[in-house]
Amino acid sequence: MKDCGVNMSINAEDFEEDQRPLRSPRRQLWMRIVVSLAIAALVLPGVLITWTTQARTAAYACSIAVAYYAPGATDAYARFNITRPSLIGWNCYAGMFNGEETFVAHLGIIPGAPRLIPLTGT
Repeated sequence: MKDCGVNMSINAEDFEEDQRPLRSPRRQLWMRIVVSLAIAALVLPGVLITWTTQARTAAYACSIAVAYYAPGATDAYARFNITRPSLIGWNCYAGMFNGEETFVAHLGIIPGAPRLIPLTGT
Protein backbone atom coordinates (compact mmCIF):
# COMPACT_ATOMS: atom_id res chain seq x y z
CA MET A 1 0.00 0.00 0.00
CA LYS A 2 1.16 3.48 -0.71
CA ASP A 3 1.70 5.98 2.05
CA CYS A 4 -0.34 9.09 1.27
CA GLY A 5 1.27 11.10 4.01
CA VAL A 6 -1.92 11.26 6.08
CA ASN A 7 -1.67 10.09 9.69
CA MET A 8 -5.01 8.45 10.65
CA SER A 9 -4.17 7.75 14.32
CA ILE A 10 -5.31 10.00 17.15
CA ASN A 11 -2.80 10.89 19.81
CA ALA A 12 -3.10 12.92 22.99
CA GLU A 13 -0.69 15.45 21.56
CA ASP A 14 -3.23 16.37 18.87
CA PHE A 15 -5.44 18.13 21.42
CA GLU A 16 -4.85 21.42 23.17
CA GLU A 17 -4.75 21.68 26.97
CA ASP A 18 -7.65 24.13 27.28
CA GLN A 19 -10.20 21.97 25.50
CA ARG A 20 -13.19 21.11 27.66
CA PRO A 21 -14.53 17.57 28.16
CA LEU A 22 -17.73 16.55 26.41
CA ARG A 23 -19.73 16.52 29.64
CA SER A 24 -19.18 18.49 32.81
CA PRO A 25 -18.67 16.67 36.15
CA ARG A 26 -22.03 17.99 37.34
CA ARG A 27 -23.84 16.59 34.31
CA GLN A 28 -22.07 13.25 34.72
CA LEU A 29 -23.22 13.13 38.35
CA TRP A 30 -26.83 13.80 37.35
CA MET A 31 -26.65 11.17 34.62
CA ARG A 32 -25.35 8.61 37.14
CA ILE A 33 -28.16 9.47 39.55
CA VAL A 34 -30.83 9.17 36.84
CA VAL A 35 -29.44 5.86 35.58
CA SER A 36 -29.25 4.48 39.15
CA LEU A 37 -32.86 5.49 39.81
CA ALA A 38 -33.97 3.93 36.53
CA ILE A 39 -32.25 0.64 37.35
CA ALA A 40 -33.80 0.66 40.84
CA ALA A 41 -37.22 1.37 39.31
CA LEU A 42 -36.82 -1.68 37.08
CA VAL A 43 -35.49 -4.07 39.74
CA LEU A 44 -37.40 -3.06 42.88
CA PRO A 45 -40.92 -4.05 41.71
CA GLY A 46 -39.71 -7.53 40.80
CA VAL A 47 -38.08 -7.98 44.21
CA LEU A 48 -41.20 -6.74 46.02
CA ILE A 49 -43.54 -8.96 43.99
CA THR A 50 -41.32 -11.99 44.59
CA TRP A 51 -41.16 -11.34 48.33
CA THR A 52 -44.92 -10.81 48.73
CA THR A 53 -45.67 -13.92 46.67
CA GLN A 54 -43.32 -15.98 48.82
CA ALA A 55 -44.80 -14.56 52.04
CA ARG A 56 -48.34 -15.33 50.89
CA THR A 57 -47.40 -18.86 49.76
CA ALA A 58 -45.60 -19.50 53.06
CA ALA A 59 -48.65 -18.31 55.02
CA TYR A 60 -50.96 -20.67 53.09
CA ALA A 61 -48.56 -23.61 53.42
CA CYS A 62 -48.12 -22.88 57.12
CA SER A 63 -51.85 -22.83 57.74
CA ILE A 64 -52.12 -26.25 56.04
CA ALA A 65 -49.24 -27.65 58.12
CA VAL A 66 -50.66 -26.25 61.37
CA ALA A 67 -54.11 -27.67 60.62
CA TYR A 68 -52.52 -31.09 60.08
CA TYR A 69 -49.86 -31.22 62.82
CA ALA A 70 -51.39 -28.98 65.51
CA PRO A 71 -55.18 -28.96 65.05
CA GLY A 72 -55.73 -27.29 68.43
CA ALA A 73 -53.58 -24.25 67.61
CA THR A 74 -55.07 -20.77 67.59
CA ASP A 75 -52.92 -19.30 64.84
CA ALA A 76 -50.24 -20.08 62.24
CA TYR A 77 -47.14 -17.93 61.66
CA ALA A 78 -44.74 -18.18 58.73
CA ARG A 79 -41.39 -16.42 59.19
CA PHE A 80 -38.23 -16.15 57.12
CA ASN A 81 -35.22 -17.21 59.21
CA ILE A 82 -31.53 -16.77 58.43
CA THR A 83 -30.08 -17.14 61.92
CA ARG A 84 -30.03 -20.95 62.21
CA PRO A 85 -28.06 -22.64 59.39
CA SER A 86 -30.15 -25.81 59.54
CA LEU A 87 -33.42 -23.88 59.15
CA ILE A 88 -32.57 -21.16 56.62
CA GLY A 89 -35.71 -20.17 54.76
CA TRP A 90 -39.39 -20.05 55.64
CA ASN A 91 -40.41 -21.74 58.87
CA CYS A 92 -43.87 -22.42 60.22
CA TYR A 93 -44.92 -21.93 63.84
CA ALA A 94 -48.21 -22.66 65.58
CA GLY A 95 -49.61 -20.28 68.17
CA MET A 96 -51.09 -22.18 71.11
CA PHE A 97 -53.76 -21.17 73.64
CA ASN A 98 -51.23 -20.36 76.36
CA GLY A 99 -49.38 -17.88 74.11
CA GLU A 100 -46.55 -20.27 73.29
CA GLU A 101 -45.27 -20.74 69.77
CA THR A 102 -44.32 -24.22 68.59
CA PHE A 103 -42.20 -25.03 65.55
CA VAL A 104 -44.28 -27.03 63.08
CA ALA A 105 -42.50 -27.31 59.72
CA HIS A 106 -39.61 -26.06 57.62
CA LEU A 107 -41.02 -24.76 54.32
CA GLY A 108 -37.69 -24.08 52.57
CA ILE A 109 -36.20 -21.03 50.88
CA ILE A 110 -38.87 -21.09 48.20
CA PRO A 111 -42.03 -22.12 50.04
CA GLY A 112 -44.43 -24.61 48.58
CA ALA A 113 -46.95 -27.16 49.74
CA PRO A 114 -45.66 -28.85 52.89
CA ARG A 115 -44.84 -32.56 52.84
CA LEU A 116 -47.29 -33.90 55.38
CA ILE A 117 -45.88 -37.05 56.97
CA PRO A 118 -48.28 -39.01 59.19
CA LEU A 119 -47.34 -38.85 62.85
CA THR A 120 -48.49 -42.39 63.63
CA GLY A 121 -47.81 -45.68 61.91
CA THR A 122 -51.46 -46.30 61.02
